Amino acid sequence: MGFMLPSPTNPREHARALMSQKENIEAELDAQFSILKVNNVDMTTPLVDREGFPRADVDVYAIRHALRRINELRNDYKAVMNEIETALQAVYDPSTAGSLPAASEEVAQHTSLTDSAESLLAFARVDGVAPGSPAAEAGLRREDLILKFGSLARSSFTANSLQPLADLVSVNENREIQITISRSEETMSLKLTPRKGWGGRGMLGCHIVPHES
Repeated sequence: MGFMLPSPTNPREHARALMSQKENIEAELDAQFSILKVNNVDMTTPLVDREGFPRADVDVYAIRHALRRINELRNDYKAVMNEIETALQAVYDPSTAGSLPAASEEVAQHTSLTDSAESLLAFARVDGVAPGSPAAEAGLRREDLILKFGSLARSSFTANSLQPLADLVSVNENREIQITISRSEETMSLKLTPRKGWGGRGMLGCHIVPHES
């Protein structure tokens, strides 16, 4: 049986509950993979000998149970990650939460224009990029101004905190994020994939600071 996704309450509490669910799934995945490691097998190792009998040198029952549970947990993890991304959008951009009621064409056009203007306002600046990092591979450079980061725009942030950006990165490991930047007064779109293990700190490999337009 898979993990149950929490029922929505307010957007921030819902996001916290989903993050906790994600951590629980990761912990159980680690536990199940440890069973495979103890038996010196992986997801593709044969569990029968050359004659077609179950191997006597490993705990076949435990391994099969772990393999089945890992597949279930991976599906749960994918579902909760999608839920987290939606929840974070609701927290940092309330206008994306739920379906909007039918509006007149004039109101809809006004909203669209407002959103478009908002998306052109820089909220962060790249203060440094590490060589060989995900940020460098995406094409980010020092002094680039960030206009949009995934679903996040200027309205997603308050005061001088970039916490929404950090939250979005944390739930998008190995997943492509579309970003819009301004460089020398030219607007550009880049694709950034956060990941660990690239040889440096963090999942981006760049230093981003708040920017006031």
